[in-house]
Amino acid sequence: MRILVVEDDQMLREVVVAVLKEEEYLVHETGNGEEGLYLASQNVHDLLILDIMLPEVSGLEIVKALRSKSITMPIMLLTAKDSVQDRVIGLNSGADDYLVKPFAIPELLARVKALLRRTGMGGKEGDLLYGDISVNSKLRDGFVDKNALQLTSKEYELLEYLILNQGHILTREQIFDRIWGFESETTIGIVDLYIHYLRKKLTAQGSQIVIQTIRGAGFMMKEK
Repeated sequence: MRILVVEDDQMLREVVVAVLKEEEYLVHETGNGEEGLYLASQNVHDLLILDIMLPEVSGLEIVKALRSKSITMPIMLLTAKDSVQDRVIGLNSGADDYLVKPFAIPELLARVKALLRRTGMGGKEGDLLYGDISVNSKLRDGFVDKNALQLTSKEYELLEYLILNQGHILTREQIFDRIWGFESETTIGIVDLYIHYLRKKLTAQGSQIVIQTIRGAGFMMKEK
């Protein structure tokens, strides 16, 4: 699971990032609202942990901008404001949870896990199904009916990401950033190669699910 942390308090941000990495989440971070909005807009993260008071662009502005783009990634707001009105404003802006500073780390982790479970991304075995395909997060493999696809690590991540976005177009850039990462030295052409690999394995097992190429846009997983 990939988590984006946008928090301008460097000491707090470092603590949050450290504990999330200890839980084996992949974490991106920034202390700037404008950069946070850009990173979140790529729609390659599973959860956004977001401070409200940020330089350049506020947390509430980021939430509204993401929701206006139909980005449904769960968002947890961090803030020192603890009045009922402040919480209502934050949740009404489109956020999913609201955590008041200072907070206990165990509570943060519990809320993170709850948000990921709520969106079907908490890592439970067999929690992803689409047509005749199932994805087993414990085995890190996909199945057509009961036949294993025998996926490599990157093929598994690609299949999972496509299923999570079934019926929606994913650009090459989104797939590349999600699977290989913003800082990867690999070129974006690797996306087409792995789409090819995954298609071959799905076809070999007779799956009724296809990965459609949308010319000039990207790829979309859909039923035949």
